[in-house]
Amino acid sequence: MLVDTLIFLTTLTLMEGFAWWAHKYVMHGWGWGWHRSHHEPHAGWFEKNDLYALVFAGVAILLIWLGTNGMHPLEWVGAGMTGYGLLYFLVHDGLVHKRWPLRHVPRRGYLKRLYQAHRMHHAVDGKERCVSFGFLYAPSAEQLKRELRDLHGGPLRRTNEGVATTAQDAAARSHPERSKP
Repeated sequence: MLVDTLIFLTTLTLMEGFAWWAHKYVMHGWGWGWHRSHHEPHAGWFEKNDLYALVFAGVAILLIWLGTNGMHPLEWVGAGMTGYGLLYFLVHDGLVHKRWPLRHVPRRGYLKRLYQAHRMHHAVDGKERCVSFGFLYAPSAEQLKRELRDLHGGPLRRTNEGVATTAQDAAARSHPERSKP
């Protein structure tokens, strides 16, 4: 039982690294077609990005099935993935994006840090030059602001469309003919 618990907790912990990698290189890379819906306004409760949850849940279910059918300890790896998915649902979908009736905005502590980090991830228009790709680990707001300044060549501001941009990006949006070579 101790080994099974360690496998579960190790998988739960390692999932954050996998989630960071998948978010940065798959969702903001070749898988942007699904993830884009998460970065744009949409009608209804579901977004195309939710297909990722179905894929990962399918992998976890398969691992649990394989583990309970003779390939022990895969069921505990699948259970760790499922536990991570539950935490993701609570924190990301619930706390940050308000996809269920939790309306609390954290004012202090680590939940505030998670909330701020994910909001900064969404502060950028499009898939490029984003920060904070993890879901349960969040760098400090100060560190993320520095990264955004470095990536965007200056401090970000909000546009009329609600998109964060640098002064250079804002000028290019206002006068696209000036930004052409």
